[in-house]
Amino acid sequence: MNINNLWTRLSVWMVLSLMCSVPLLAYAGTSSTVSTDSSVTMTLHGFIDSSFFWQSQDFIFGNGQNAEFPVPNTGSNHNLSGVGVQNTRAWLDIKGPALSNGWSVAGHLEGDFFGGYNGTGAYSGQQATPRLRQAFMKLTSADGSSSVTIGQQWDLLFPLQSVPESLTHIAFPLGYATGMIGWRYPGIVWSQKLNQPTEGSMAWQLDLGAFSGNWDGPGSPINYDTAGNVNFQPQIEARLDAEQGDWLGYLVGHYSTENLSGVGGTTPTPITNSITSSAVELGTTWHPGPFVLRAAVYNGKALGQVFGAMAQFGDIKESGGYVQGGYKFTPNWAFYASYATVHPNQSDVITWIGNGSAGRLKSQQYALDLIYGNGPYGFGLEWMHAILDSTTTGATITSTGGNQLSVSAIYHF
Repeated sequence: MNINNLWTRLSVWMVLSLMCSVPLLAYAGTSSTVSTDSSVTMTLHGFIDSSFFWQSQDFIFGNGQNAEFPVPNTGSNHNLSGVGVQNTRAWLDIKGPALSNGWSVAGHLEGDFFGGYNGTGAYSGQQATPRLRQAFMKLTSADGSSSVTIGQQWDLLFPLQSVPESLTHIAFPLGYATGMIGWRYPGIVWSQKLNQPTEGSMAWQLDLGAFSGNWDGPGSPINYDTAGNVNFQPQIEARLDAEQGDWLGYLVGHYSTENLSGVGGTTPTPITNSITSSAVELGTTWHPGPFVLRAAVYNGKALGQVFGAMAQFGDIKESGGYVQGGYKFTPNWAFYASYATVHPNQSDVITWIGNGSAGRLKSQQYALDLIYGNGPYGFGLEWMHAILDSTTTGATITSTGGNQLSVSAIYHF
């Protein structure tokens, strides 16, 4: 092979890898800064994360670092083990010059390696594919009270400030689709600080967002052709944050409509012609001294596009939530206990089987985490147990349980 072509391919691969993932576990540690000129800087952040795991079942959405609840009806002889590195992530923060009106502009580009694998052969499991996570620009007023974020970002339902601690479940957090909802979408978010708090007073902020529509069909989910993309109807969300001292609380609302006849209106519709998707979410984070509490609850319907109802699509009512309590008993050691559950309406799930529902009726997830952190390094031991109730026809219900034990290491840069 020509050495110049080889070097070109390697260079492109390295750039794409670096430009592929804000972390769920924020770390204000070391960074590398590249200056393109006197007015623009690019700061490289990231982490390398590796997990050694043992499981008693196959899991959805995959085994290892993206396991959330067991595949139903798999029996009791699915013991397996492996090593996962797909959590590994890199991102670029780009800061530009101030605009003529005093506003500043910045950009964020991030990715990880949950984009599948290169091929399906015997060695494909060691060739993870990069995937885009976020890509947005942010305009901020001169006094910092207002901002506009444009591009692919987390929607307002996703509880960025309340994600459970784990070194195994980062890209797919503990409780995801089992009490925790939200997803990344292209869109626009306007954020406004509602007051200038003094010491000891409450700080208030309002976020309003409009995001690209989505559904599991009909038409192509990767070509903007689904029921959620019809007639320019975005997902609309609003979020109110209140923060004081070591406490944060938030209230979120979500609304969208989906036309099941699809773009063009020619696809036969199952069950009903259209669906209204709605949700209300309430969450908190509280960390007095060495203790920490993270929790959120929600109620809504038709939330498959934001990982509701265990990623099932249909006019399915549901309620869910999660809680994690923790204690940092030395500067380096901490222990956490988590519980998450979601309860889709059983009748709705059965009604929509074959039309977006997979017959998942209830999920519960328990987890214990022992985490050691020292500067940019971290090590974690985690036990996760999940139980899924499911049905294929509605006539009988089966319960499938599974365990995962994992040891993880992480290095932030």
